[in-house]
Amino acid sequence: MRRAALIIGLAVPAVMAAAEAGILTRDTLPCPPEGAVVASVPKQEKRGIGNALYQFVKKFSQLDTNYVEPQKYNFEVMLQNTNTYEAYALSTSNGQHIRFSPDVSMKLGPYVGWRWIFLGYTIDFSHLSGGGNKQDFNMSFYSSQIGLDLFYRKTGRDYKIREMDLGKDIDTSPLKNVDFDGIEASIKGFNVYYIFNHRKFSYPAAYSQSTVQRRSVGSFLAGFGYTTHSLKVDWKKLGQIIEDRLGSTLAAQVLDNTLAHERIHYADVSLSAGYAYNWVFAYNWLFDMSLSAALAYKHSTGDMERSRFKFRDFSFANFNLDGVLRTGIIWNNGKWYAGANAIFHSYNYRKSQFSTNTYFGNINIYIGFNFGKRK
Repeated sequence: MRRAALIIGLAVPAVMAAAEAGILTRDTLPCPPEGAVVASVPKQEKRGIGNALYQFVKKFSQLDTNYVEPQKYNFEVMLQNTNTYEAYALSTSNGQHIRFSPDVSMKLGPYVGWRWIFLGYTIDFSHLSGGGNKQDFNMSFYSSQIGLDLFYRKTGRDYKIREMDLGKDIDTSPLKNVDFDGIEASIKGFNVYYIFNHRKFSYPAAYSQSTVQRRSVGSFLAGFGYTTHSLKVDWKKLGQIIEDRLGSTLAAQVLDNTLAHERIHYADVSLSAGYAYNWVFAYNWLFDMSLSAALAYKHSTGDMERSRFKFRDFSFANFNLDGVLRTGIIWNNGKWYAGANAIFHSYNYRKSQFSTNTYFGNINIYIGFNFGKRK
C-alpha cells in the first residue's frame, strides 16, 4: 500500500524570510505634500514596525553558535525507512489480560526539502496488497523553541492476539499470534511542547537534521496535549476463537462479561513535563534521549451515552499518567548525515472494572545530504 508523507519544519519562519528579502525592513508610507512640516525622526525609528518584528522573530529563534551550528544549505535529499509499532492492552479487575497488536509496518521512500519545507513519498512494503482500511498519519514540527506532534491512526484488520492471561493454571499458548480482525481502534490528537534551553539545546539536530549540535547540553520541557480515543472489540468473535482453541466449557467460564462493553470513547487532556539531553560523544556524532511524563485527565462516554463533559462529571479518579519517549543517534558533518531515531507514545485509561493501555510509535532509519549552500 502506497502512502504519502509530509514533514514540515519550522526552523525558518516566514516572517524572517520576508524580512531577509527586504519586505519588512522599510516604511511604505506615502511622501508628505510639498511644504508640509515634517518632524525629525531618528534613523533607527524610521525602520518601522517591520524591523521591530524582524528583530523579535530573530531573537526568538536565536542560537548560541558555540553549542549549535545552523544549517548552511538550502536543499536536502533523504532516503528513510520507517517502522511502525502499535499495541492495545486490556485488563480487568479480576486479573484477566489481553494484548493485541499487528505486525510491524515497514515503509521506505525518498524525501526532498527546501529550507523549512520537506516532502516525501513512501511505500508500505508490509501492506502492498492492501492495509485493511488501516490509516496512519504522523507529522512533526521541530524548531529551536517549540515542537509539535500531530497524529491520526486507525486500525486495519491485521491484528493478532499477542498475549492472553485468563487466570491461574489456564494454558493460553494456543492463542498466541492468532489472527484477530475483531478490533476497531483509532486515536487522533496533538502534543505541543516548549524547550527552555533552546539557544544551546537543539531538537532539530537530533530529529530533523537541520542543525548540528556541537557541545553536549540538556533542557527541560513543558507541554500540552489533546487526544481522542476510540476502541471496540468484537467479544463474540473473540469468544469463538477461545472456544475453538481451548474448548467451549473453558471459554464460557473465563471470558469476563465486564469486558463486553459498547465502544469505548474518551478524550485526553494533558499537561506534560520532561527533560531532554543531547550528548555529543564524538565529533559530528550526537545521541539524544528525551522523556516526558504527562498528567492527563480523561473523560469517557460509551455509544449509549454520548454527552459533553460537565463540571459535575469531574473526578480525580479520571487522572492518569501518559508518556512520550524520544531517542536518536545521528552522524552529521553539515553536508552528509545518517542516523536513526524512535518516538513512542503511551496512553493509559483506568476504570474500576477494567483498564486499557495504548502504545504506538515509529523507528526511523535514514541517510541524506544537503546542497545549494546559502549565501
